[in-house]
Amino acid sequence: MARIDPNNPSPRCAACRQPPRWCICAGLTTLACPLRIDVLMHRNERWRPSSTGRLIKRVFPDSGQHFTPENGRLEADAIRAPGRELLVLHPAGEALSPGLDPATLQVLLLDGSWSEATHLRREVSGWGRLVSLPMTGESRYWLRTQQEADGRFSTVEALMFLLAALGLEAEHKELNLQFELLVYAGLRARGRKELAEKFLETSPIRGTHADLIAQLNVSRPR
Repeated sequence: MARIDPNNPSPRCAACRQPPRWCICAGLTTLACPLRIDVLMHRNERWRPSSTGRLIKRVFPDSGQHFTPENGRLEADAIRAPGRELLVLHPAGEALSPGLDPATLQVLLLDGSWSEATHLRREVSGWGRLVSLPMTGESRYWLRTQQEADGRFSTVEALMFLLAALGLEAEHKELNLQFELLVYAGLRARGRKELAEKFLETSPIRGTHADLIAQLNVSRPR
């Protein structure tokens, strides 16, 4: 069902946040994951259609989604999962140790713009072990400017690197497909048809979600 975003009066799907014309909910697959996943989102991300933090909650319904409050601070105990080691993913952290069991871990992802994520890191200082991953290649997050900056990836891409590092290949593959759908639909919703087609040329959703993409591209009456 479409809803009205208070910061953007155009109707959007209440789930995927795309305009109804470009809704991608028909392609959604949800998964369980042995890794406990929590996302701390800057409150400005709540209504941003390009946010990838919300996508994580859609693909992994058991994950936690938290927003920074207008006033005060979040307490670590409101997020920490008992019996698991808390890892806070950030480029400034130490290298991830090999051989970790995902079932014993909880990861906290920081979601916001580059400056907002820096602020979030200060907010969660001391909550858990700050870890980083060797993230290589180019970002596929063509909805923002990561692809123009070396070493900058979206929140969901950081999680994909972590899933791969922990050997969670099925979870990594499905999250990647959902991410690619989000980016493609977002580009089309912005009227960037040529850029969307260029993005699609190297995207796995050309094969896995061909029917959905064809449906999205059916001409509709204005």
